[in-house]
Amino acid sequence: MSFFALVKKRYSVREFTNQKVEKEKIKKILKTANLAPSAVNYQPWHFIVITEEGLKKSIAKAYPRSWFQEAPVIIAACGDHSQSWKRRDGKDHCDVDVAIAVDHLTLAAADQGLGTCWVCAFDARMVEEVLKLPSHLEAVALIPLGYPQKTEAPEKKRKDWDEIVSWNGYQG
Repeated sequence: MSFFALVKKRYSVREFTNQKVEKEKIKKILKTANLAPSAVNYQPWHFIVITEEGLKKSIAKAYPRSWFQEAPVIIAACGDHSQSWKRRDGKDHCDVDVAIAVDHLTLAAADQGLGTCWVCAFDARMVEEVLKLPSHLEAVALIPLGYPQKTEAPEKKRKDWDEIVSWNGYQG
């Protein structure tokens, strides 16, 4: 499949089958995420794979949506602020780097016939407590992972080209 076909195939899945996800597929997806570029190649990410039902229920309390809890796997994408690059003006690139890795993860999942949804609207403190994260790690995103009930991506509404692209300086 071409890269462009893969990008069109990936969508935010909110309906999963109850089929278990093979551990080898999860490993392959995470190896792909680990190939993501990062500022100064510091790779400030850590992924926590959650498959145990009790732990999934505890994590789901931080984002109480029934579809979320039904995913066979939840991956907590964490950023390690003690390892991330900071720009001269102090901007911490941890979230940027984790986001690039998560994008690789979601595309690799789609390539394996799996669905994901990028979830950021969760109770971060609750996730940190449930996962017992040390202070230098931050839960950046929760990624439910599983086999989607629908294999066809819905039509994606996108902004017009002129709204998102300027040439040789901003032309708003």
